[in-house]
Amino acid sequence: MNHIETIQSKILGKDELTGHVDSWKQTGKKVVFTNGCFDILHKGHIDYLNRAADCGDVLIVGVNSDESVSRLKGSHRPIQDESSRLWVLASLSCVTAVVLFGEETPIELIRKVSPNVLVKGGDYTVETIVGAQEVLSSGGIVEVIPFLEGYSTSRLEDKIRRWDNHSR
Repeated sequence: MNHIETIQSKILGKDELTGHVDSWKQTGKKVVFTNGCFDILHKGHIDYLNRAADCGDVLIVGVNSDESVSRLKGSHRPIQDESSRLWVLASLSCVTAVVLFGEETPIELIRKVSPNVLVKGGDYTVETIVGAQEVLSSGGIVEVIPFLEGYSTSRLEDKIRRWDNHSR
């Protein structure tokens, strides 16, 4: 399989994902799940995703659809379309699979995957993470990974706005 085929093979539909998850679990692999918009991928995201991958053997990333991102972040977002975001994430060596979801929360996807480890970033607590109770009640664990100081999408957006205003 060449590099492009490898990337494409990591982009899965929800039903397709279930078969992969079953197979990984049958071979004793620890499945990690996280989710997000991942609109402007930056060093903070890369640090976060690698730390998430270190929590197990397989990292599945749920990616918000374009419509979902707009509902969450406002009509000016996403900056990159869902296909591009899936492709970029699937190209990362720490990511095993990416799957698109359009619901308000990833709860149905989390129930479908039933990960051994559910991971979210430092702006969450276990009590505020969607799906935490489901994962904990099935014997899994929930990890909160601190942000890499100085790196955030909001910070990049502010920088772009300042640059845009300055260049006018």
